[in-house]
Amino acid sequence: MSGAAWSDQEFERQLRARGRRYHIHHPFNVMLNSGAATPAQIRGWVANRFYYQINIPRKDAAILANCEDRAVRREWVRRIVDHDGHGDDPGGIESWLRLAEAVGLTRPDVESLAQLLPGVRFAVDAYVSFARRAPWLEGVCASLTELFAPEIHRQRLATWPQHYPWIEPAGLAYFQSRVSGAGRDVEYSLALTLERCRTRAAQERAIEVLEFKLDVLWQMNDAMALAYG
Repeated sequence: MSGAAWSDQEFERQLRARGRRYHIHHPFNVMLNSGAATPAQIRGWVANRFYYQINIPRKDAAILANCEDRAVRREWVRRIVDHDGHGDDPGGIESWLRLAEAVGLTRPDVESLAQLLPGVRFAVDAYVSFARRAPWLEGVCASLTELFAPEIHRQRLATWPQHYPWIEPAGLAYFQSRVSGAGRDVEYSLALTLERCRTRAAQERAIEVLEFKLDVLWQMNDAMALAYG
């Protein structure tokens, strides 16, 4: 028996407590944000994270495909538009390519995935596969790593211009956009999780799913640390 359901306040506290496993604490990320990374390490990180960026819309499309709730779909579809772009807004993937150019990579090289590490590919593909197979609400729960994302982007904005003046400042626009964008997105996904996970078993499953996504992000950094030092 899992016991009685947590209150919304306790459930949210349990979710937020998992931030101790967020990849902001990974040694490779700490190195990047402390100014100790070489240009080659930064370029390797940007090239590999591109695979994650281009799979975010695919992951969100999978959640939409599994979701029978029209109201949820109307909200969630914004995430795809945010990354793929729409109208005059080029979207997050384009912003990431501009970051790649700012650190000295070329678009063809990044888009070819020539530098993609097997460990990063495996982790990202596992996440997309999970979103396709899992109930849509579990896909929502996996996205709750956004609870911790604004801080990692604020760190980059605060430290990268100082430590890496060779990076064109305009290339950091992706991080700026996600400080507000991730906060907006997680307000909805957190509210949805608190509303729909009403039993202790459902709440504990939400935490398991969140931990899985945290493992995905950590594994990506493990792979890059192994490859780039």
